[in-house]
Amino acid sequence: MCSSDLGASAADALEKITVAGWSKPITEITHLLVEPDKGIFKANGIDLAYVSGAGGGDAIRNILTGQADVAFTDPGAFFSALDKGEKLRAIYDIYPQNVFNVVSLKSANIHSPADLKGKKIGVYSLSSGTRQNLLVLLHQAGLSESDVTIVVTGLLNFAPLLQGQVDATAATDTGLLVGKRKGIGDVNVMEVRNYLNVSSDLFVVREQVYQQQKPLLKRFLKAYRESAAWMIANPEEAAGLAMKYAIDGTDRATNLEVIRLRNAATVSAATAKNGLGAFDLESLQKAADAYRKLGLIEHDIKVPDVVSTELLPAK
Repeated sequence: MCSSDLGASAADALEKITVAGWSKPITEITHLLVEPDKGIFKANGIDLAYVSGAGGGDAIRNILTGQADVAFTDPGAFFSALDKGEKLRAIYDIYPQNVFNVVSLKSANIHSPADLKGKKIGVYSLSSGTRQNLLVLLHQAGLSESDVTIVVTGLLNFAPLLQGQVDATAATDTGLLVGKRKGIGDVNVMEVRNYLNVSSDLFVVREQVYQQQKPLLKRFLKAYRESAAWMIANPEEAAGLAMKYAIDGTDRATNLEVIRLRNAATVSAATAKNGLGAFDLESLQKAADAYRKLGLIEHDIKVPDVVSTELLPAK
């Protein structure tokens, strides 16, 4: 057998997994993007592919339509899909910390959720966690989506805020960091975690995929945990590689700050005890109950019925 045949047989041995992301290939997911260099997934027998999206709702749609196997999505999009009757299962807690916020210029005098009434507010997309978490903030003040005007501004885009097209914009911690480095100036920031500290993103699969592909999904989660641990241990290397692979990775110093923020969001008391990816089921249930109470979903969700911990690697 020639060497090319050996290469082909090795490639054939890999099983493909496609991750449906909520974003384009951006710096904060560098550990997924560097697979051609690092080969962490390949070492676990996985041929990794990534499909871009514009929000967690897109990620869910891409697994429902068979475009991908695993959705990288926010709890709000997960709850919303479950509420509509979709059969889904969360299998890994990617970011146990809530990283969402609402940002406004100091001149707008927006200091609390109540101050958002009647305002124009930007979101990444209508299917994104920025919108879901904005709605959580509004409900804290007894407001609903109809009390504001929501404007789709695109990912990491503070230009509409600076140009006065919106009064405030919903973002993430990394989005705000990039905005500050680009000169948005002095701003007021309302952090959603001060109102509802729930995970920002989860890996979600269709129930059928969960039941039929457990060994493959288990290897995927092991590889993902290894890739996340690599980025936590090597932020400087990751920042350099982001310049090669991330569409927004042009500035190494910014990359490093983004990666450090995302690394911080990856760990929690639960992960310290049980390893990266571990769920805080009590927190997630509180979030599901809050979404129900706030009218964001119509049905009660029993989190233990839609979350599985059995595929998580041992610590």
